[in-house]
Amino acid sequence: MVELNGFAYSRLPTVGIGRERLYVNQLSQAELDELSNKRPTLTYGQAKQAPPSDFIPAHVAFDKKVLKFDAYFQEDVPISTEEHFRIRQVGIYYYLEDDSMSVMEPIVENSGIPQGKLIKRQRIPKNDRGDHYHWKDLNRGMNITIYGKTFRIVDCDPFTQVFLESQGIELNPPEKMIFDPYTELRKMPMRMYVTPSSFDQLKQFLTFDRQVLRFYAMWDDTENMFGENRPFLIHYYLADDTVEVRELHERNDGRDPFPVLIRRQRLPKSFVDKMKTFPRCVLEISNQEVLEWYTVKDFAVGKPITLLGRSFFIYDCDEFTRQFYHEKFGITDFQPVDVKKKAPEEVPQIIPPYNGYGFLEDSLQNCFSLLPQPPRKNFIKMLENDHKVLRYQVALESPNPEERKRRFILSYFLSTDMISIYEPPVRNSGIIGGKYLGKTKVPKPGSTTDNPVYYEPADLTIGATVEVFGHRFIISDADEYVLNYMESNAESFPATTLQSLRDHFASRRTAEQAVTLLFKGACLWKPNTGSPQLYDIGVATNGTYVYKLSLCFNFMTPSFDFTMLDPTLFLWEIRVTMFLT
Repeated sequence: MVELNGFAYSRLPTVGIGRERLYVNQLSQAELDELSNKRPTLTYGQAKQAPPSDFIPAHVAFDKKVLKFDAYFQEDVPISTEEHFRIRQVGIYYYLEDDSMSVMEPIVENSGIPQGKLIKRQRIPKNDRGDHYHWKDLNRGMNITIYGKTFRIVDCDPFTQVFLESQGIELNPPEKMIFDPYTELRKMPMRMYVTPSSFDQLKQFLTFDRQVLRFYAMWDDTENMFGENRPFLIHYYLADDTVEVRELHERNDGRDPFPVLIRRQRLPKSFVDKMKTFPRCVLEISNQEVLEWYTVKDFAVGKPITLLGRSFFIYDCDEFTRQFYHEKFGITDFQPVDVKKKAPEEVPQIIPPYNGYGFLEDSLQNCFSLLPQPPRKNFIKMLENDHKVLRYQVALESPNPEERKRRFILSYFLSTDMISIYEPPVRNSGIIGGKYLGKTKVPKPGSTTDNPVYYEPADLTIGATVEVFGHRFIISDADEYVLNYMESNAESFPATTLQSLRDHFASRRTAEQAVTLLFKGACLWKPNTGSPQLYDIGVATNGTYVYKLSLCFNFMTPSFDFTMLDPTLFLWEIRVTMFLT
């Protein structure tokens, strides 16, 4: 008895016979099942039984639940001398939802054996009576025969082990997976047989590792056809006395980018007498065929050296090589040899004389390239001066009086700086008018092909002489647009050119004003009606030109004819028609 808070109560024992622990108030499984299905009794009747649990089909309960066993099988190899059998590892999968099985072999690259799915998923027959394999028939450490092939199951995954143990199956202990002996043999490194040498090559390698002598050399191959001097680098590796020859490529030298001429190897210096019959193309050269190999002593600056039939001239070396020879052999004379070729004299390009065909810039492009390109144009100037033309009246300078009477229209195109000449047709002159000179650039006298100078608007003044391909023209008149254009761009023209045009147009404007006043006075007079009649109104002059005004009536329509008489007997007419009220 135990007293607690003044009350006595009995204490149940916790340890039984054999000092085994006693579980007090622990319910059995039958009592737990009864309590789970028991409901409290109500006042008005007996308690109802709990409904049974829902039915779950196998394909839902075991969906995506697969048992996986590791196995292998032995395959005979009768046609190989290196292996008599082959071990192939597989995985056996058992699908619980429909009791089907499949056998998969992991794929190994470059194995030469068809691998992957050996047996597709299906129900595997167990015997001739029609029974199929069940998961109860699978265990570790057993053989299973599927379609005449025996597989040895050695292990399974953790899920398979837990499932089988939960179903009351006692699993056998796992076994070791057997590997293919031939595959394991291939993984082992090949045994190398090295003949022992009296010279300690390991010490040489450890001492001179990553130490390389560098020599700069030239190969003179000018004796052969298309031969030339080519630069090379000779590397001498102190670790194993090997030599490498690399070619130095220059930019745009036209050679393929293969820098190694002689790969790294030991180079023989002299051979034995029987070397003439030695098959070099089949067998490698060994110490038995070579009397002496190239060493460090054979390389020197300023001396030639023959490597595999090619003669190289060593003209310089790097700083490490100089230091090595100074410490090893005490050599201090490393004067580099100048092997650079002198630059050839630059041949001046002689441009042939201009033959007169086409423009000078176009013909000049044929001297620069086989496929001539058109000369560049000033598009901004062409857009700004499009349809802007300066027109002048010119006369031909000639000892022939008939030629001097000919008048031409000289047009200067500001967009392209070209000149064209047109001769207006004159009746009964005996000369066919029309285009005298097409659009082209006209060079000034004394202009050369090296420095061409063309006519510009500043050169075209009243009274100036323009020489066009051997013909001389004198400017006698200009369009009024020329004066307006030069006044709007006065900063681009000389003052003399602008002043000559202003003086030329000043006299003309004065004469026009006088004729206008005379014309206004004539309009005050009203003629009589009748047949066409001509009346002389008056005459005006400005010292250079004489202006005569006549009045003509034709069918009640008055018209005024202005006749300007030039002292040089050059006659041109202006007609103005005016209706009177």
